[in-house]
Amino acid sequence: MFGELAAFITASLWSMTSIAFSEASRKVGSVYVNVTRMIFALIYLSITLIVINASFNLSASQIGNLVISGFIGLVFGDTFLFNAYRTIGARLSMLIMSSAPAFAALLAYFFLGERLSFWGITGIAITIFGIALVVLQREEKPTSNYRVDLNGIFYAFLAAIGQAGGLIFAKFAFNAGEINGFVATFIRVLSALILILPLTILSKRYLHPIQVFKQNKKGLIYTVVGSFIGPYLGITFSLISISHTKVGIASTIMAMVPILMLPLVHFYYKEKLSWISIFGAFLAVGGIAILFLV
Repeated sequence: MFGELAAFITASLWSMTSIAFSEASRKVGSVYVNVTRMIFALIYLSITLIVINASFNLSASQIGNLVISGFIGLVFGDTFLFNAYRTIGARLSMLIMSSAPAFAALLAYFFLGERLSFWGITGIAITIFGIALVVLQREEKPTSNYRVDLNGIFYAFLAAIGQAGGLIFAKFAFNAGEINGFVATFIRVLSALILILPLTILSKRYLHPIQVFKQNKKGLIYTVVGSFIGPYLGITFSLISISHTKVGIASTIMAMVPILMLPLVHFYYKEKLSWISIFGAFLAVGGIAILFLV
C-alpha cells in the first residue's frame, strides 16, 4: 500500500510541477529551466542526504544503472519534455507522457524478452487511441498561450520514450539491492547534470543564467518551485514507489497525471475543456490500467 500511495503522491506532484515548468520554459527558454532545475534539485538533495546521513553503499552495477537511467530519463527525455512544455503546454504534454508505461512495456518486450499478453496489447492500443482523440480533435480552442503543434507532440512522445527507458534502468538498480530513494535520485540528477551542463555551455545555450533569471523573476520563481516539487520530491517518490510495489502498478497510478491536470488547467488557465478531451484523458489512463492490471 505504501508504494501505491507514493505513486499517487508522485502523480500529484508532477501535475503541479508541469504547470510550473511550462510557464518557466515559456518565459526564459527550455534549456535554462532544464539545467537550472537540476542544479536546484541537487542542492535540495545534498542537504537532505546530509541531514538523514544516508548511506551510499551501492554496488557498481546499481550505480551504473542509475547513471544510465539519469542519462535516458533526465537528459534525453526531459530535454524533449521541456521543449514540449514550451510549445504545447502542460496538459497536452502530460497526456502524451501517459504513454510512457506503454513504451516501457514495448521496450521490455524487445530488449528484455518480456511477454506482451493480448490484454497488454489492447491496453497500449486504448492508450494511444485516447491520446489521439485529444490531439486530433478540432472542437476545443485553447484559451491559454499554448496550441496543438506537431513538433511539440513529437517532442512529448520522445520524452515519454525517455521516461520509459529511465524507469527500466532504475528498476534494475532497485532489483539488485535496497537503495534509499533520495540517494537514487541524487545519483540520477548528478550524472545527468555532469553530462548536460558542459554540453549546453559549449553550445552557448546556457550562458549567463543569473542575468537571464534576474531579468525575469517570474521565470525564476516558477523554476525554483518546480525544482522542489518535481526533480526533488516527484522523482524521489517515483523511485520509492517502484521499490515498494510492481512497476506496472506504480506506472499506472503515476499515469493519472492527465486526469489530475484537468481541474488544474481549468482553474489556472481558465481553459474550457471539451468532453472529448476529458474522455480522451480517462481513456488513455484506462488503457494503462488494462496494460498492467488485467
